Amino acid sequence: MEETGRDRDIEGRARNARPRDGLGRPLPYGAPGVERQPEGVVRTPEETVREAQRLLDAGMPFHAHEVFEDAWKSGPVAERELWRGLAQLAVGLTHAARGNATGGARLLRRGAAALAEFAGARPYGIGVDGLIGWAGELAGRVEAADSDGAAGDGAVRDGAVRGKPVDAIAEAPCLRPPAR
Repeated sequence: MEETGRDRDIEGRARNARPRDGLGRPLPYGAPGVERQPEGVVRTPEETVREAQRLLDAGMPFHAHEVFEDAWKSGPVAERELWRGLAQLAVGLTHAARGNATGGARLLRRGAAALAEFAGARPYGIGVDGLIGWAGELAGRVEAADSDGAAGDGAVRDGAVRGKPVDAIAEAPCLRPPAR
């Protein structure tokens, strides 16, 4: 940490060095956390899908989002919406798992909309149609649970009433379903 109290990376850019949990939430300095995904890693599309699925299956959708973000930023322009949409789905699941129903549903729907141009296709074996359906279904369930006061815990965190978080592992999508 520098004299101004801001964490900086080796290039001098502001970068929060606090440890994070599996959903990307900051933990107190010195607490054990989950290793962060390195940024700016260029992977093949197959490596991207494989690594993101591993992270989703481990209940770490925030980290999967970072993998998709690398592909979005480094991949061909024609595929940017694919990777951006997948990143938004992962962030939507992250928010839903944190109990942020509004943000979770909004990002799940935004990600599904970004994937719409790939509907009917299976780029890199990714089951786009299934992911669009999964996102809409989960967004609906998250919103319904949030609107039902009994479904959420009703606790106020970060200035907002939060609903019941979803289980990130149980809700993790399968990016490459078996071909029929």
